Amino acid sequence: MSQRTQPPVLWEPDTQRRERANITAFARWAWENRDSYRRACGQAEPAAYDTLWRWSVTDLDGFWSAVWEYYGVRADTPYEQVLADRSMPGAVWFPGARLNYARHIFEGKDDDAVAIRHASELRVLGEWTWGELKRRTAAIATGLRQLGVRPGDRVVAYLPNIAESVAAFYACASIGAVWSSCSPDFGVRSVVDRFAQIEPKVLLAVDGYRYGGKDFDRTGVVAELRAQLPTVEHTIVLPYLYDRPVEGTLAWEELESAGGGAEPEFTPLPFDHPLWVLYSSGTTGLPKAIVHGHGGILLEQVKNLNLHLDAHSDDRVLWFTTTGWMMWNFLVSVLLTDASIVLYDGSPGYPDLGVLWDLAERAGVTIFGTSAGYLASCMKAGIHPTEGRDLSRMHAIGSTGSPLSPEGFDWCYREFGDGLWLFSTSGGTDICSCLVGGVPTLPVYEGEIQARCLGMAVASWDSEGARLIGEVGELVVTEPAPSMPIYFWGDPDGERLRDSYFSMYPGTWRHGDWIEITERGTAVIYGRSDSTINRGGIRMGTSEIYRAVLALDEIVDALVVDVPRSDGGSRIELFVVVREGAVLDDGLTSRLERRIREDCSPRHVPDEVHAISEVPRTLSGKVLEVPVKRILMGEEPDKVASRDSLANPQALDFFSRLAQQGRGRPE
Repeated sequence: MSQRTQPPVLWEPDTQRRERANITAFARWAWENRDSYRRACGQAEPAAYDTLWRWSVTDLDGFWSAVWEYYGVRADTPYEQVLADRSMPGAVWFPGARLNYARHIFEGKDDDAVAIRHASELRVLGEWTWGELKRRTAAIATGLRQLGVRPGDRVVAYLPNIAESVAAFYACASIGAVWSSCSPDFGVRSVVDRFAQIEPKVLLAVDGYRYGGKDFDRTGVVAELRAQLPTVEHTIVLPYLYDRPVEGTLAWEELESAGGGAEPEFTPLPFDHPLWVLYSSGTTGLPKAIVHGHGGILLEQVKNLNLHLDAHSDDRVLWFTTTGWMMWNFLVSVLLTDASIVLYDGSPGYPDLGVLWDLAERAGVTIFGTSAGYLASCMKAGIHPTEGRDLSRMHAIGSTGSPLSPEGFDWCYREFGDGLWLFSTSGGTDICSCLVGGVPTLPVYEGEIQARCLGMAVASWDSEGARLIGEVGELVVTEPAPSMPIYFWGDPDGERLRDSYFSMYPGTWRHGDWIEITERGTAVIYGRSDSTINRGGIRMGTSEIYRAVLALDEIVDALVVDVPRSDGGSRIELFVVVREGAVLDDGLTSRLERRIREDCSPRHVPDEVHAISEVPRTLSGKVLEVPVKRILMGEEPDKVASRDSLANPQALDFFSRLAQQGRGRPE
């Protein structure tokens, strides 16, 4: 693609913001304590962010040891060296060190200060102090130890985004047990597909939940999970929807009372001891079980949440998520900083799209995190967050999950004014963090991510491995980072891991996104590289087409795929959800085609436009572009997408019918 023209600057940090930023203090400390950084600066004081980033990805030993030292990482035994082997895959970080992620959560915290504010459709806004969180964590950990849970045992959670889930995770981490969670809206098959791989010893679950004003009983699902997870020795159920025991299980209260009065204990563990297991989306077969280590996640999140999120002691961080998305793991790691967190369990659209903004006002949220899709929905629905609400404490909004359009940037600044720091991020489950994201000392350009994150050697490469600037290429990471997976569960020789990230460019991580690194050092994500549309050598990320299509008021959602034909060509199929009262007639179709022709390219005008009732998405909100493409190529829907992992599985039926009619099959 051609180089982007420079978009307008929407925000610039003032002097006070720059001086207060954690990254400013860190850079000054590094200049005083790391010769290699002082040489990189080439001047008498810390240099610009770009110099700090380049130092962080060239002197890996110097940078990561600086993070360790500056943020006071405690190890029961010291590390022998920072990076013993920098191979990818197979990098060896901080050998010899023994530590515990959970110890650093509670280190230096005031028992009387608030750690967690929480609300849900079942519970009014409440709070847990650090003393309460510590007590509950210690009680759960002691109860689990009494049930025989030891380091390396797997504890799986079928729990919502509530305070008890946070305490349970910290309890597992303190023991050295391996945590893995799914949201209660996952169906039995999706949960079993994930949890059965890691052979759990204990299942933590709720009896039900409320979403969108409706109650969902999960006692039957819990019974099925117990039947289909034969390694589970104990099931503990939290009475969340009902107040009655579940036959054959241990009540949550019994678990905690068994460990009542205990003090926290933190088992020293090797740096690469498994902390948790996350999963790939599960849309194309059995989800990959991605394992991250105690030390790698600790170091990455200490860096990311202090230097990029810029969390301070007076910050209250809300990120709307469920326990089935890596953003939950990100959110609970915020307590590694001096900030507190805000949890919400429920629908972001019930009783209306203002529910999260209402919570932000009541909880005094300062950093509001959400998905690009939620911000776009608010924009489309005409929501005005600050009307009738006091959101004056909110100084930052974070967006992730998909690219935030320039229109989304503009909407945020229209609604909140030019004092808002709006940062878009991209990374993912694979590293449980950000590859590109926010920097509190840099300007915000419309439609762009501020920078490549420290310690992440991100680049844009062409198919031959040549570095690109101002052009779209494959997102690669050329140097190892501590939070890269230590392995995939059930992949003893590492074949699946190598195939997932290192098959295209041996020795270099290929992430699977299209990215452009601009001359300014900013980044633009153009969607998944395996769903990109290539016409006549012109590659177009699906996000660009969605931006053009969703600019029309009549369109509320869209999906586009490029279906191969037997003659070597392909056919672009665009599927749109029209606003109530609108009709996809010839006039609207012509306007859609004209908008794509003008905003994207004439080569990417769809061959056919269809009206659908809803776009199929995963439970974490991702559009099923590749599975839909495979269905239209003639594959069976159940072979390309696990329906239990979808938010709206019925949405696939339209595409199945289309394929059966021969409309979607290769010609």
